[in-house]
Amino acid sequence: MAIAAEEQTVPLAQANEKVISPWRDAWRILRRNKMAMIGLAIILAFIAIALLAPMLTHYRYDEGELVMKNKPPSAEHWFGTDYNGRDIYTRVIYGAQISLWVGTFAVVGSVIAGTILGLLSGYYGRWIDMLISRIFDVMLAFPSILLAIAIVAILGPSLKNALIAIAIINIPTYGRLVRARVLTLKEEEFVMAARAIGMKDSRIILQHILPNSLAPIIVTGTLGVATAIIEAAALGFLGLGAQAPEPEWGKMLADSRQYIQKAPWTVIFPGLSIMLTVLGFNLIGDGLRDALDPRMKH
Repeated sequence: MAIAAEEQTVPLAQANEKVISPWRDAWRILRRNKMAMIGLAIILAFIAIALLAPMLTHYRYDEGELVMKNKPPSAEHWFGTDYNGRDIYTRVIYGAQISLWVGTFAVVGSVIAGTILGLLSGYYGRWIDMLISRIFDVMLAFPSILLAIAIVAILGPSLKNALIAIAIINIPTYGRLVRARVLTLKEEEFVMAARAIGMKDSRIILQHILPNSLAPIIVTGTLGVATAIIEAAALGFLGLGAQAPEPEWGKMLADSRQYIQKAPWTVIFPGLSIMLTVLGFNLIGDGLRDALDPRMKH
């Protein structure tokens, strides 16, 4: 009787065990990654700065006093002033709004478009795959920054058009990623079973293939935000992105480059902001890759 009781206890204990979802398991692994947590802390800090910018300074980013031109950091102006006497600290924290906004929405746009095209290309194949793949090949034949410059030159220099250009040039990255994932998944048994019972293609794509493709999309998208921020700064530096007096970090670097020897603080703080933001997204992106990749789990 004692043996029978033990045999019953084991299944009951196993039944009471909590089933850990893949996403919860990924979060557990991510929390153990110190560098990823540092990256997350950096990103959250910049998000908080962007949201609370009006409360963190009493200066306006677009107004200055010429008598305060190129003043070094002080108790009154923590990061110093620029060539127009504007407070650099104020412009840097308001610039966080622009860079995070451009980086996030550019990636969201390219992820949505690239995912749709990748799903169609990988799932249906044939002439659809050939057409979409050739479009991707043509876009990838151009250096990304040159293609972005060409798009902005056609649309006209502005922050909005820079966002559109950055979204367009990154579509092939996500499209090819999703296509490769779909080509693998559509041969899996669960997809074949769904086809066998007469499930519509749209349901198979949305309920089976897309959810199983999210992990690489999330990882690449997180790293893509860092790339988009750099690209936005590059376009701003070339005068094709944000226009004066918008406090975009790349534009701030371009406007202050002639004062780099006389007033180095005018380029140091915008440059550090770009570096830290990109570092944060790269660290969290690497951490997500390790957490979401089954091959990296022990």
